[in-house]
Amino acid sequence: MCQHQPTCPSADSADREAAHLVAAYPEQGWSLLCNGVLCFEDTGELLPDGQIIAPHRPLGTDHVVTAA
Repeated sequence: MCQHQPTCPSADSADREAAHLVAAYPEQGWSLLCNGVLCFEDTGELLPDGQIIAPHRPLGTDHVVTAA
């Protein structure tokens, strides 16, 4: 699908989120990348083959416990 040079990462590569943005619908909470990946605002993804990638937000640091 990608016509960019260099070619964007494919939908099955680990860095798939680095592909160029094709369409953004922030009011609906999703964006489409040129590799066919749908990215949702909760960081979940839907790949072109139907595979679902669960949200992968970084953990907050407000509950970090340190040793005294």
